[in-house]
Order: sequence, then C-alpha cells, then structure tokens
Amino acid sequence: MPIARSTMVLLSLALASDGLVSWARRLGLSEQALRTARSRGRLSPAIAGALALELQHDPGPWMVVAALETERQSACKERMQKHFGLG
Repeated sequence: MPIARSTMVLLSLALASDGLVSWARRLGLSEQALRTARSRGRLSPAIAGALALELQHDPGPWMVVAALETERQSACKERMQKHFGLG
C-alpha cells in the first residue's frame, strides 16, 4: 500500500476493522489517547508505528508521516515532505 499523507488515513483503516475502544486496548493506550489524537488530526509517531504494525504495514513510513505532522511549517519540513513523497 502506498504511504498516505496523513496518519488519520491509518486510523481510519484501523477503525474500519474494529472500534476505538478495542484499538486502545490492543495498543495498551487509554481510549482518551486515541480520541485526543483523532480530535487533533494526527497520531504520535509511536502510536502510528504501533498501529501500522498491528495492521501489518511497514511502521517506518507511517512514523515519518507522524513526525512531519507535528512539525511547524518550514523550509526543512517542506523539503522532507518532498523527499518522502508527501507534499
């Protein structure tokens, strides 16, 4: 599967197969952690990587997407997005 531009795509893939409470339990997180991530529109790199593993995806690219989502807009961020095919 090609990498998506947002970790919310990854969360949507997960939620298509099981509920938020179940995913929180599987990942060892509180339900609030996933609810907060969803409301902010981004997953942390660690959560994105763990979720990707559970979905049998390569966690590395998802962790890159998550890390870049937390960065403020800058020339460096734009450069990295282009390098990884995200922008």
